[in-house]
Amino acid sequence: MDRVLIEGLAVETVIGVYAWERSIRQRLVLDLELATDIRPAAADDDLAHTLDYAAISARIGDFATHSRFELVETFAERLAALLREEFAIAWLRLTVRKPGAVAEAHAVGVRIERGEIT
Repeated sequence: MDRVLIEGLAVETVIGVYAWERSIRQRLVLDLELATDIRPAAADDDLAHTLDYAAISARIGDFATHSRFELVETFAERLAALLREEFAIAWLRLTVRKPGAVAEAHAVGVRIERGEIT
């Protein structure tokens, strides 16, 4: 199975467990691998036959704008479920990083895989 990549996608959202975090928007950085067969799109040079990374990126931005979670884990799980449902993605790997959350680290975060590659 082929993979469509979206790397380093920055979004702003309300995320965090501390009271001060609940009143500000913070930056998350996402990397995605989305399983699909790109051969039909390549054969016809037709975007309609593949995953539209611009549309997916826009949907992620909209999701982040309207989300208010305490945990990065919750953000990742809900986003993965939404993307799989709305874009018929059989398998994905999603990494969500929260830069600056720990002063001694460049970023902290989670990486999840959901679905099956057929």
